[in-house]
Amino acid sequence: MKLRNVALVAHVDHGKTTLVDTLLRTTGAFAAHQQVVERVMDSDAQERERGITILAKAARIRWRDTLINLVDTPGHADFGGEVERALALVDGIILLVDAAEGPLPQTRYVLSKALSRGLPAILVINKVDRGDARPDEVLREVEQLFLDLASSDDQLSFPVISAVAREGRAIPGVGMPPADADLSCLLDAILSTVPPPVVDEEAPLAALVTNLDASDYVGRLAIGRVHAGVMRKGDGVVLFGRESAGTGPLRRKIVQLSVFDGIGRTEVDEVRAGDLFVLAGIAEVEVGDTIGGTELKRALPRLEVDEPVIRMSFGVNTSPYAGREGRFVTSRHLRERLEKEILGNVSIRIGETDSPDVMSVAGRGELQLAVLIENMRREGFEVQVSRPEVVTREINGKRHEPLESGSCDVPDEHVGTVTQALAPRKGRVTDLRPGDPGRTILSFEAPSRGLLGFRSMLMTATRGTALLHQSHAGWTPWAGELPHRSGGSMIADRVGSTTAYALDNLQLRGTLFVSPGEEVYEGMVVGESARGEEMVVNAVRPKEKTNIRTHSHDDGVKLAAPVVHTLETAIEWIGDDELVEVTPTKIRIRKRLLNLEDRKRAFKRNLS
Repeated sequence: MKLRNVALVAHVDHGKTTLVDTLLRTTGAFAAHQQVVERVMDSDAQERERGITILAKAARIRWRDTLINLVDTPGHADFGGEVERALALVDGIILLVDAAEGPLPQTRYVLSKALSRGLPAILVINKVDRGDARPDEVLREVEQLFLDLASSDDQLSFPVISAVAREGRAIPGVGMPPADADLSCLLDAILSTVPPPVVDEEAPLAALVTNLDASDYVGRLAIGRVHAGVMRKGDGVVLFGRESAGTGPLRRKIVQLSVFDGIGRTEVDEVRAGDLFVLAGIAEVEVGDTIGGTELKRALPRLEVDEPVIRMSFGVNTSPYAGREGRFVTSRHLRERLEKEILGNVSIRIGETDSPDVMSVAGRGELQLAVLIENMRREGFEVQVSRPEVVTREINGKRHEPLESGSCDVPDEHVGTVTQALAPRKGRVTDLRPGDPGRTILSFEAPSRGLLGFRSMLMTATRGTALLHQSHAGWTPWAGELPHRSGGSMIADRVGSTTAYALDNLQLRGTLFVSPGEEVYEGMVVGESARGEEMVVNAVRPKEKTNIRTHSHDDGVKLAAPVVHTLETAIEWIGDDELVEVTPTKIRIRKRLLNLEDRKRAFKRNLS
């Protein structure tokens, strides 16, 4: 059969996964009796909870006499490595743009990656049924984006489809799809715009691995695309890996071979050039490796992605409560888990530190690393992680740091709040334009370091009404010292259970992070003081038992609700001398050095 490989790319929440759902339904990929949840491609628990796509995934549909492999990609900048992997699998893209929001920072990012590979594009203006839709203006904005990014004149010509992906309706051009419309015009556009794979089936087998999976029965699975030749079950193959450059390729055998079929996989005996594959039998395979026939002499170009810009330290839990709540608590467990992560995640890097129990982990952004930590805690790990710091580089002899471009959609009355928050963070407003009625879209640039904690501060200041999107925008000269939080830490001075009596006295001096009855230990942060300096406090002090019984003494304690930190807000809040302790059931903030005297000695050493 004829074949097409196409990826869906877009900014966050512009409708990629929803469109894949309706394409699967339109082409009959689901049986009539099959119960299917919304956003069926977002199968990971965190994807469904956060409402975002984290991992690129593939599905196969049939239209007319052609097989179409659809690759759904993340829209968040932190998962750009997944986008770059997906683009290595396909011959064209479907670019989704919201009919009201228009192209946003991640739209530019994913489109630039696709056009740099020479991939043809189909533009889908989605959500044209929104009351504030402005499809004609959005089309002009996208055309300007293509003018900015295109590397050849051919890329400036692309079909335009208007769609309501949620309802499975689309029409060619700009307009509102009628009630009886379907997605036929989009599927036909895929056949006419995306070229079939250019392959040589007579050449030796050459396939590039772009993703990894695992099976309880057959072990590690390699996912990728056959670029030349034919891959057959049971054949002997050679593996060109990163480690085999000096020793020569490994010789292995394909034990099991599958292709995508709907949202599942079907075992086959062979996969021809141009198609996507899932194979078992090569335990040593990594992302970017080449699998070839025994006569293949040279590996395919290795898959390369943008370098990480944020770094954190991951260490084993050393608090007094270590080992109470998790199953994996040793440095060996931690190292094995992180090494497993980098096998399938090309945008994560790990490195050694001064301590054998602590590893340095670098990624694209706070969210990507937070997702990794959350996955580890759900698997039963106990870890303690540091505040993120940016990865710097020398350019022309000067120190540079990562630069972020972003857009913030906020109610009009909060525009001043955003601009005032950006100023001390060395941010610069680049554009202001009206959005939905009563809202403004503010575009800005700022050092990545200055935006650590910016999201949570913005959500608090705007009462959760702001929408913030960021993406990496290159490098900028080091901006100097930047402000952090205003308050100091309230630090517990002993082990025990917090009491309402003690917390009642402490809440007058700042904001609490704990409730009565919670277990604390020496060096654990239990709140933020109203002043800038740190406070060592007794949070477990009981009420003295005396014979005095007066009305004022026996008033009930009224405590304000404590601030409950999520993983992301805790990571953003902590200082350089603090850590976040993460276990399957708890998130605690603590000092690196738990003992007060140790902290005083470290402070004196830093002064000298």
